Amino acid sequence: MRLNPIFPALFLCLLPGAALADEAAVKKAVVTHFPGEKIESVKKTPYLGLYEVVVGGELLYTDEKATYFFLGHVVDPQTRQSLTSERLQQIKDARRISLDSLPLDHAIKTVKGNGKRKLAVFSDPNCPYCKRLEKELTKITDVTIYTLLYPVLNGSLPTATSIWCSADRLKAWDDFMLKGIAPTGKDCETPIETLIQAGKKNGINGTPTLIFADGSIIPGMITADVIEKKLSGGAAAK
Repeated sequence: MRLNPIFPALFLCLLPGAALADEAAVKKAVVTHFPGEKIESVKKTPYLGLYEVVVGGELLYTDEKATYFFLGHVVDPQTRQSLTSERLQQIKDARRISLDSLPLDHAIKTVKGNGKRKLAVFSDPNCPYCKRLEKELTKITDVTIYTLLYPVLNGSLPTATSIWCSADRLKAWDDFMLKGIAPTGKDCETPIETLIQAGKKNGINGTPTLIFADGSIIPGMITADVIEKKLSGGAAAK
């Protein structure tokens, strides 16, 4: 998500809350500032009459007319704890994306072993952390991996297109990500725009982003042992 204004850091002490305003009206005002973005929630806070806004996976604060937005941490002066950090963790823990809601028919599909476990990955071919993740995924078996091309970095679209247009997409993907062999596929019709729109709709702001069968989301490169725990129903990675 790109935020056009430059937001100052906001450190607030707790004060008595103002009278509740209509959260639906605040959300309506917020929507006008973020066309095309998913407004996940708008919630009245108990401090300074501000509203908490979750959009594109980010937490912002605004006034009841959505005149100004603030990005930063609200701190309880008694405990010196960041209430914003606590809320971000709660939002992260609660957030889910159903695998069935994703365009998996447009994924590069890898079946390893019995393929019973499921994992989807939004990945950019020019993302160095995505390449590191691919090396970790080689250590995992009994899984079906759906790689969703997400070329959001500058210069990645031609590479992603060439991979998709290759005669053997999976081989072209593995060759490029694991061996550095450039794909040779020619221009063809691709689902990349559909994948990018799906990513934006679901608040995918970076690559790699992993989505597990229980709908849990882990952004960033993680190791094979963490992936294995998640696939086996272990505790979510922090």
